[in-house]
Amino acid sequence: MQCGDETDTDSNAYLVIEIQFVKVSQDGQISRIVSVPLRVTLDILTAPKPKSQKTRNSSFAESSLFTNNRPRINLKEDNKCWPWLASGSECGGGGSGGGAPAPQSARVSSNGAGGMAVSRVPSPLHDGNTPVAENWCFTQVKVVKFSYMWTINNFSFCREEMGEVLKSSTFSAGASDKLKWCLRVNPKGLDEESKDYLSLYLLLVSCNKSEVRAKFKFSILNAKREETKAMESQRAYRFVQGKDWGFKKFIRRDFLLDEANGLLPEDKLTIFCEVSVVADSINISGQSNVVQFKVPECRLSDDLGALFDNERFSDVTLAVGGREFQAHKAILAARSPVFAAMFEHEMEERKRNRVDITDVDHEVLREMLRFIYTGRAPNLDKMADDLLAAADKYALERLKVMCEEALCLSLSVETAADTLILADLHSADQLKAQTIDFINTSHATDVMDTAGWKNMISSHPHLIAEAFRALATQQQQIPPIGPPRKRVKQA
Repeated sequence: MQCGDETDTDSNAYLVIEIQFVKVSQDGQISRIVSVPLRVTLDILTAPKPKSQKTRNSSFAESSLFTNNRPRINLKEDNKCWPWLASGSECGGGGSGGGAPAPQSARVSSNGAGGMAVSRVPSPLHDGNTPVAENWCFTQVKVVKFSYMWTINNFSFCREEMGEVLKSSTFSAGASDKLKWCLRVNPKGLDEESKDYLSLYLLLVSCNKSEVRAKFKFSILNAKREETKAMESQRAYRFVQGKDWGFKKFIRRDFLLDEANGLLPEDKLTIFCEVSVVADSINISGQSNVVQFKVPECRLSDDLGALFDNERFSDVTLAVGGREFQAHKAILAARSPVFAAMFEHEMEERKRNRVDITDVDHEVLREMLRFIYTGRAPNLDKMADDLLAAADKYALERLKVMCEEALCLSLSVETAADTLILADLHSADQLKAQTIDFINTSHATDVMDTAGWKNMISSHPHLIAEAFRALATQQQQIPPIGPPRKRVKQA
């Protein structure tokens, strides 16, 4: 069947609109307003045609639009694709046009009846800088999904002439549906190019509309009734009565006929087809009188840091090495279970409102307290080893892992043994594993020559055993190069 000329002059147009979502209570009050500016691509969903010649449906099915893999998006090269599209969303705008990135993206497709369907990328909550509109509209497109299973008995006896056609019975989404479909198979391909393949197409037999837009997916059910060799269209295509779309090279015949692949149990070919038809759309619109508020940035960390610095409302003293730090029991207890236990039970620290610390340097304690108040440790790199010990003592798990990371980044042949001892002493499992891996990867001989390693032999022999055990395991996982060659006897 010859396919008529189709143009896609409108498929690359886009516009910027603003959509506002509101919640209306039973008494008519409007609340929780979210205003979203959208860059909208007007995707007419028309399959592009090669410019040099008219195209058969069957031949066009081999284009890149019918591949199993979605196109990769290069965010650096295409300024029409925005960062959130990296998760798998398609890039709107076609091959021309451009424009600066907008806060949100949407795809709008024609529904065949003049309406538009909007697919929104999830937006953040209203941040105060987003424009607010007094009028809004939301368009919901209806998609009808249904499936069909076609079993061909004695498939190996099908005529093997190229171009021969088998057609299924007609099917539809329901008894009242006026759209009638069928599947078409060419057991030995459609033409010379596809003679080694099975060709498979979805055909619109009859309809009560000028055109229908639909997506489809084909798969083969194996002996376990599992879907295999699935292929699907990557977008909705325009069907008119008597027109088909599909795959000229759906599956190789030799692979299909190979009994080891289990695709023809008892010589039965079972094809499973899923169809999604674009139906009507519904517009929901409204008006609202809103006021735009500019919400200040959160300054919780800065405010708590200022509270620590100015010591206002402090109710406990932390003393170390002749220095004293004023703090707040509630904050210490909320951040550290160790401090919480001190202040909850009848301990000396609770009675005296004073905590004497003897095993932590005052600079380390200051840095730890700053982390407790703000979640930040600006001087961590300078005291990561001592701060790791303090974090372990007061059960500050996040600070502890931050110290592990800093120590791991600064690993060297000279520090490896001492770092391994430190990690073992404070149950820093991630740091311990990384240090052992560092030693065994390429530095084992050099590390063993250091004074730290020699001291560790007598002070922490179990770490020596762990390091060698890991090295032995690593060696076992390396595949052998091959069997030794036999020596040739000389005459």
